[in-house]
Amino acid sequence: MISALTHSLFQTARDVLGPHGPAVQAAAKSFAPGDFSVHFFLQLAVILLACRVVGWAGQKFLGQPQVVGEMIAGVILGPSLLGLFFPDLQGAIFPKETKNVLYTGAQLGVGLYMFLVGTTLQVDHFKAKAKSAFGVSLAGIVAPFIVAVLITPYLLTVPGLFAAGISRANATLFMGACIALTAFPMLARIINERGLAHTSLGTLSLTAGAFDDACSWCVLAIVLATFGAGPGVAILAIGGGVLYAAFLILFGRQLLAPLGRAVERTGEMSLTVLAITLGLFCLSAFFMDAIGIHAIFGGFILGAVMPRGAFAQELKKKVEPLAVVLLLPMFFTYSGLNTRMDMVNSPLLLLVALGILVASILAKGVACYVAARISGEDNRTALGIGALMNSRGLMELIIINIGLQKGIIGPTLFSMLVLMAIVTTVMASPVFELVYGRKARESGELGALTGGMAAGTA
Repeated sequence: MISALTHSLFQTARDVLGPHGPAVQAAAKSFAPGDFSVHFFLQLAVILLACRVVGWAGQKFLGQPQVVGEMIAGVILGPSLLGLFFPDLQGAIFPKETKNVLYTGAQLGVGLYMFLVGTTLQVDHFKAKAKSAFGVSLAGIVAPFIVAVLITPYLLTVPGLFAAGISRANATLFMGACIALTAFPMLARIINERGLAHTSLGTLSLTAGAFDDACSWCVLAIVLATFGAGPGVAILAIGGGVLYAAFLILFGRQLLAPLGRAVERTGEMSLTVLAITLGLFCLSAFFMDAIGIHAIFGGFILGAVMPRGAFAQELKKKVEPLAVVLLLPMFFTYSGLNTRMDMVNSPLLLLVALGILVASILAKGVACYVAARISGEDNRTALGIGALMNSRGLMELIIINIGLQKGIIGPTLFSMLVLMAIVTTVMASPVFELVYGRKARESGELGALTGGMAAGTA
């Protein structure tokens, strides 16, 4: 029955590709504009079904947040599983010609989600925990780069991990950025699903993670500049990002206050106010993308200075369900389509992959734990911060995809870093519940687990 169903799905997928005969061959020869929309809607249907099913199974049987299930669903839909066992079906649903369309939807989804996350940022918590946030962020950068300095010379001796001729400095910087990364979107969804959005621990972790991600992107810009893209890339990314963030922090709330007053007067957000808000989000995301950082930071920074109160509540009610349920899963699926889990195929490479995994966990988790303790956090809170900061998720996949596309790393190291990203993300929630969440819920410090930022995301 299963094989018959699979065959039927494959035949259907082939039929919708157009009137040119066999699906994949025809698409390769001629891909009309109308074919993109046909594939896009089919892809969305498959993505939504897979994310719901895998997310539910992860919650039901493994206690994982919905977001982790969506990340795994993305990998399942890619060449690692569906493409491995049913390559024709996978190629028919996700032909390579449509990846740019899916990429655009993915960037809109993750950028809009981070914009909404920014509107929930508790600035008073950050001010109260500024010392701890700075200490955790600094430790989460310094320790991974020290580890990168120690392990990169050996990795350079293993054939195929890095591009031929890459300097030790560039290789070390790239590895440091990968290990130091905290999955900002993933961390945000875990924090919301674990009921931490309005706690000092959640704000501290999210803020420290944002700084660490920004630093990793700046380091990546430096690597790209010295690897052939030119020094202007690094100067534009770092300088432009700092100036833009400073401008919004200093003047953003005053400039955006009329939007909040307009909602307060009527008690609801008009379509005009919504259009202006979304237009500002698009411009902010465009700017951060154009200077070489990433669209999600533009969305998050703008969200952090948006009016609170009725404005934030109305924005969440109107935008969040569509962003979380429909758009964000495209981000996970797009990254999964670029993931290959069959590249680590020898005992030596397995040992190297295991070494990178262990070193990454110790460098990030232990360093952030120690920094939190030094900053005055209690042991349980510090352990919780260390567990959350160790989640790398799809932001890791974005960086290593850039490294692969630019010729900095080879497919084998790419696969090892994918493995590291998945393992550290999957372990983040259960470790957090073990060291912090369970006792916090028993004592009433945290409420019951939620299914996501919006109703229906469980």
